[in-house]
Amino acid sequence: MATPNYGYEKRQKELAKKKKKEDKAREKAARKLNPSSPGLAQGDPETDVASLERDPPTIPEQPTKDG
Repeated sequence: MATPNYGYEKRQKELAKKKKKEDKAREKAARKLNPSSPGLAQGDPETDVASLERDPPTIPEQPTKDG
C-alpha cells in the first residue's frame, strides 16, 4: 500500500481555503458596489449611515446602586 502524501493534501486544503476567501471578498465587494439588497434599505435607521450620523444611537441608562 502507498503512503499518504500529506504535503499534497495540505496544499489542496490551502488552495480551497484561499479560493473560499477570495470568493467571500468578491461577494463583499459586490455588495458594497450594489447596496440595494433587501437588508440594506435606504432610510432604514438600522442600516442608513446618514441617519446614524444625525442621530447617534442612545445608550439606555443603567440603574444605579442608590436606586
